[in-house]
Amino acid sequence: MAWRTIAALGVLAFGMLLITRPPSVLFRLAVVAGVLLVWFCLRLGWRRASAALELNRCYLYADGLVLTDQFGALRAAVAWADVTRLKRTYGAWLFTVSHRVELTRRGAPSLTFSVLGSQSELVDQLQAQAARNRIPQQTVHIRVQ
Repeated sequence: MAWRTIAALGVLAFGMLLITRPPSVLFRLAVVAGVLLVWFCLRLGWRRASAALELNRCYLYADGLVLTDQFGALRAAVAWADVTRLKRTYGAWLFTVSHRVELTRRGAPSLTFSVLGSQSELVDQLQAQAARNRIPQQTVHIRVQ
């Protein structure tokens, strides 16, 4: 909701610049750059705060897993009995390694989430849990050049 509000305020600021047309081009550029900089800094700050507070979490249980969103609220829950395939895609982007995990489920849309880090315990545990439950696995390595 906050990002939509900030985006709406940015559009409003751009609209005011077009309507009022201040005489100084430098002033217009400063307002546009300021709005973009504030939006970027707030978004980066929220990502760092949510990571520091560990709000985006994946809880792994013997019967399934639970995902939470940026605010710590329940995003999805999956039972291992409903999972038909685990697909892991990994590769390096901008100095970090990311794993994209996709769980295909019976009678429900696929569940996808990302895990950062090259040696992630979560990914290892997911693969071990899938092997215990006899879930087919697929691993794809993406090479970025």
